[in-house]
Amino acid sequence: MEIAKDCVVAFRYTLQDDQDKEIEKSDEPVEYLHGYQNILPALEQQLLGKSVGDELSVTLAPARAYGLRQEDAFQRIPIKHLATKHKRYKPGMIVKVNMEKGARDVVIVKVGKFNLDVDTNHPLAGKTLTFNISIQEVRAATSEETSHGHSHGVHGHSHH
Repeated sequence: MEIAKDCVVAFRYTLQDDQDKEIEKSDEPVEYLHGYQNILPALEQQLLGKSVGDELSVTLAPARAYGLRQEDAFQRIPIKHLATKHKRYKPGMIVKVNMEKGARDVVIVKVGKFNLDVDTNHPLAGKTLTFNISIQEVRAATSEETSHGHSHGVHGHSHH
């Protein structure tokens, strides 16, 4: 089966920066519902038509990945608005902040008693990224998955 809209796709990947430094690697296959913007649109476009066993390398410039860095994207956030809870916060940590459009990853710049100064750029903004991908599974999505707009697990049974 080829990857197309309304398919659930499972793939393994490694993510590298433009210096070939590994940033991230999936231990388990990552799963998404194709055609519902659950992954980067430019990456989803490159997976269209691929099949189980296919391997590909996709390099995305910042504008097609997590965007260009905005130098003025700093904000003071009350610690109580964090979706990620820690006992101690430190500069350089990546945390999730509850925003109007859902939780978002930010990088802590400065820690105060009640507030954090954060860089609201995505941690990978401004980076050229290479995804090395191996397609593990492709299946038709269930009607429940397509109505919800996301995958419900390897066999389509996971509940949320």
